[in-house]
Amino acid sequence: MAIFAFFATLFFVGLLGVLLGYFLKSFLVTRNRESIEGRLAKMQSDAEKRASETLQKAEKKSQEVLTRTQKEVQEEKQDIKQSQKRLIEKEQYLDGREKELDKQKQKQEQASLDIENSKIEQEKQLQKLSGMSTKQAKELLFADLEAQYRDDLFTRSRKLEQANQADLDEKAKNILVSAIHRYGNAVENDIMSTSVTLPDNDTKGKIIGKEGRNIKAFEKMAGVQLIIDETPGVITISCFDPIRRAIAKKALDALIEDGRIQPARIENFVEDAKENVIRLITEKGKEAASDAGINDLHPELLEILGRLYFRYSYGQNVLQHSVEMAHIAGMLAEQVGADPYVAKAGALLHDIGKATDHEVEGSHVDIGRRILQKYGISEEVIKAMQAHHEEYPYENLESILVQVADAISGGRPGARSDMANMYIKKLEGLERISQTIEGVENAYAISAGREIRIFVNPEKVDDYGAKKIARDVAKRVEQELKYPGEIKVHVIRETRVVDYAR
Repeated sequence: MAIFAFFATLFFVGLLGVLLGYFLKSFLVTRNRESIEGRLAKMQSDAEKRASETLQKAEKKSQEVLTRTQKEVQEEKQDIKQSQKRLIEKEQYLDGREKELDKQKQKQEQASLDIENSKIEQEKQLQKLSGMSTKQAKELLFADLEAQYRDDLFTRSRKLEQANQADLDEKAKNILVSAIHRYGNAVENDIMSTSVTLPDNDTKGKIIGKEGRNIKAFEKMAGVQLIIDETPGVITISCFDPIRRAIAKKALDALIEDGRIQPARIENFVEDAKENVIRLITEKGKEAASDAGINDLHPELLEILGRLYFRYSYGQNVLQHSVEMAHIAGMLAEQVGADPYVAKAGALLHDIGKATDHEVEGSHVDIGRRILQKYGISEEVIKAMQAHHEEYPYENLESILVQVADAISGGRPGARSDMANMYIKKLEGLERISQTIEGVENAYAISAGREIRIFVNPEKVDDYGAKKIARDVAKRVEQELKYPGEIKVHVIRETRVVDYAR
């Protein structure tokens, strides 16, 4: 019983503890929930309060913005109204001014009309009183004045004319004499032949070769004629073209020094001589430009300029003539206030077209213009050079100075020879006629223009064609050229076959 009572008490106490724990937990949970609900309620209240405050601030701010915007709109409306008012006032003012100006214009027109009518009326009255028209009265008045002062006016005009002419003549003479004295240059006359000195007379035989094959090959390759006479130790190279003559001399000198003269080596030496002459041409162009003080020319233009070293005009070396002109034109420009550079460049390049005029259609002035435009020469320099033969108008002061310098350089006694120039034109004409025919490879005028040698392509021209070319050239020479005596036409058709043994 005691044990039962103990267990019953223990059970009762445990049950009581369980119930007590349950109620305590329920109490704590209930209290905690109430605390959380309170905090949530407070948080909700605080959020609503802050939202209300934010909304009030936003409404207040929007009200302020709205008020300010309405005020600005009102001010803009007021400004627009004022602007419209001012515009209306200006329009009204301008309308009034326009009406006033129209009235003034009408008054002026009426006044002018009244004055004109008054003049007409006065003229009618004067004509009625004098019995003369206005034109007759003017003529009578001028006739009286001319009769009274004719002698005085004539005397004064003659004195002024003579004084001005004398001053101008004296000034022009002083400028020209000063330029000529400041630049004096020797004149080289053109020659048609070049002599080559031989080490001994046996060399003549080598140059002629077996059955004349060496001399024929040389004349064909170089386009010149070799004159071998009884004069000891000398061979003469004859050709109107100075470039071909220079090439031939260099090639012949080299062959003589080498000693082995034969057709194959002749061809090689002539080609080498051509390259040497091309280098010489470039050097001469550079020297001429440097001497004239024109140092900004294109290298290819300098090469074209250098070709003038081998060109002659009326017996005067064209390159030397151009450099001389550049110095004279520059000195004239300094004295008359023109541009010295433009004058010197125009003078130096004035005959540049002569370097290629036998290869290109057109006058040497037009060819020169195209060359200078191609290499970017300024338009002022082109204007200065293009008028020296009056083919183009004088467009600047420098163009007049270039023509004056040309006349000074070419007009000095002994500077030029008309006969030499006519002779060269005849030879150039012979070669030009021959080279225009199809199938012709080269043509050379020799024997002072009494003979023309034409080399044709054997693949394009047969024997019959060669005869036809000779006949056609002879006819064209008769029709287009004037010459004394007769001209022999040679057409040479040569076939070469080359093979190699390996």
